Amino acid sequence: MMSIEAADEELAQRAAQNDFRAFEELVRRYSPALFKFAYGILDNYDDASDILQQTLIQIHAGLPQRQPDASFKSWAFVIARNKCLDYLRKRRVPTFNQFQPKDDGPTILDQVNDPAPLPEELLEREATQQTLKEAIATLPERYRSVVTLRYTSDLSFSEIGQVLNIPEGSAKTYFQRAKILLREYLQARL
Repeated sequence: MMSIEAADEELAQRAAQNDFRAFEELVRRYSPALFKFAYGILDNYDDASDILQQTLIQIHAGLPQRQPDASFKSWAFVIARNKCLDYLRKRRVPTFNQFQPKDDGPTILDQVNDPAPLPEELLEREATQQTLKEAIATLPERYRSVVTLRYTSDLSFSEIGQVLNIPEGSAKTYFQRAKILLREYLQARL
């Protein structure tokens, strides 16, 4: 049985040779995760949609030059991350805060709701989510990036390291340190 990673690599090779169906399958597999990642960084639906389109265009254009020994998944997320960072630089935003509430729509954490919660649960959940958002906002940017990639995109630490251009061990360390800081913040507030 072929693994998903191997299947991705085969699809990427076929797409690099102008196999439209192979590229279409890669788009189907990765668009939701790449969008969630961009939305997690930009916290704006329209901007994340634009970044997704730019990312897919660059993936398509770059497939023939892509190093076949590199993971397609990591490569795609690196492109998405770079597109997000370029966008933020153009907007002159010094740091990105994925979980800060904005007036123009829900944040990632707001979307994690039970389909039919009780009113009391809604109030409690809203307070907890707000506290969690505040806790995540206090993290240094490098920790926030690792937490976001881990939870919104479900990347492995190896893949997170590739996306952020840090060693896998550093990604694990940042994640563990972030958990400690979040726990301390939450214990002081709850």
